[in-house]
Amino acid sequence: MANINEEMLRELAERIYDLDAEVYAQLGSSLGRVFNRDRERCVEELTHRMMMRDEGHVVRSSLALISNMARTISDKEERKLVMTEYNRILQEVLSLQTSFGGGDVLDKQLAQLNTLNLKNRFAEKDHLIICIGRTYGCGGSEIGFTLADSLKINYYDAEIFSEVLKRLEAEKDSVEDKAGYHYRNDGEKKQYTFEERAFTAGKKMTLAERMREFSRYHGLSKKDAVFFNQSDLLCEMAKKEDFIVMGRCADVILTNNRIPHISIFITAPFERRIQRVMEVDEKLTYKQARNKLKRLDRQHVGYYKFYTGREWGNAVNYDLCINSASYGIEGSVDLIRRMISGGEN
Repeated sequence: MANINEEMLRELAERIYDLDAEVYAQLGSSLGRVFNRDRERCVEELTHRMMMRDEGHVVRSSLALISNMARTISDKEERKLVMTEYNRILQEVLSLQTSFGGGDVLDKQLAQLNTLNLKNRFAEKDHLIICIGRTYGCGGSEIGFTLADSLKINYYDAEIFSEVLKRLEAEKDSVEDKAGYHYRNDGEKKQYTFEERAFTAGKKMTLAERMREFSRYHGLSKKDAVFFNQSDLLCEMAKKEDFIVMGRCADVILTNNRIPHISIFITAPFERRIQRVMEVDEKLTYKQARNKLKRLDRQHVGYYKFYTGREWGNAVNYDLCINSASYGIEGSVDLIRRMISGGEN
């Protein structure tokens, strides 16, 4: 990526940091702070991530968190100023060669075959909630993020898990979400692929430690405790705001709690997904990308089945299933918006 202007990226990173600081100042709450370390270090990390295609998901989640908090600014004029700057920054990030929004999953031959009532589902007091399940490599996260930005509503992915961990007051080295980062006791940070969703224990525990955990979580494993607390969090959020949530079995959780929502599943042909994974992570060979997709698909199937009893990706479980290769990212967003609005856009 030698043709990327690092100085330009640094300036952009500084603007992102300053925007986060402004949101924090307007809200007067630590909840509005995404970058809570020293400016120089945060700017350097942001600059590096914008130079690397496979780091795009971290930038996306950071921007989503900033915009989610910015929308809660009570002063309309201040909120407008902040969101205007956010939109400028977002467009510049999307224009980068390494952007998470760069590149598409569109298959032009499939797109040529393309030829959509939710009006009665939602009561006036209900919030618009869209649950998106997706296969790795189909562009589903990009579609979800772009759709949330288009609708001007909040977007949640890995940060939901972080919120659950806060509520559990869990130790950082014992529960991890492979959708983000895991911090060990020695301070070393280990990154996991964004869409890997399996939960796992970070270390083996002694009998005494297991007994403490048993008592702490009322006999539940940490994985189960996280899931049920996560379920409570989603239901609480559904009473307060419109949002898009990626994965997390959110569709079934909301169904079981009789909360109106739209459920969508996004996928693409396996070979196209392999190509996209290799485009995002240029270090992967074809065989490595193929094996990675097969492994992640098995994990998704197992996790979803274990907690919901349903078959992940089965069309009968969703309101809408999209082959993103037929529409591309922007086309998929447009399709979902048309469905929500009853055909109007």
